[in-house]
Amino acid sequence: MDRAQTAASQWAKEIPELDVQSMLIIGRLSELAHILMKDHMAPNFADHGLKPGEFDVLATLRRAGEPFALMPTELYNSTMISSGGMTARLDRLQKAGLINRKPHSTDRRAMMVVLSDEGKALIEEILPKHVATQNKALECLSQEEQKMLKTLLGKMTEALSKPQ
Repeated sequence: MDRAQTAASQWAKEIPELDVQSMLIIGRLSELAHILMKDHMAPNFADHGLKPGEFDVLATLRRAGEPFALMPTELYNSTMISSGGMTARLDRLQKAGLINRKPHSTDRRAMMVVLSDEGKALIEEILPKHVATQNKALECLSQEEQKMLKTLLGKMTEALSKPQ
């Protein structure tokens, strides 16, 4: 029995009239995200001296395409990390030589975050193993189940992203 099921069972015993199915689903999503990051993805990043948020910054810059540069606000809006600590992440990545900060070409007030050659090489080295880790995590689901899960999670993300 997983932790979400344990909690749902305890609530069912304590307050039987309370329908906790949503708690069970959300709890399992939360636990799954934690397990995937802690036990499967973060070790790959750590093997290369990165934390998950730093990997996400490098990956976001790389997938942005040539010239692999974004303004800090664009970077924040395109990553899957919170705004808190973005400056510290950028400082660490710059100190490691994986990014550079350069003045914006048309806006003197703005700075661009640019993926360095070393950063590009590193993200391109890590990415295949990262995708393989994700594929392995999904092996327990059939192709049809993966498609269904992708659709359902997309539907939830879209619905919950709309302003209330």
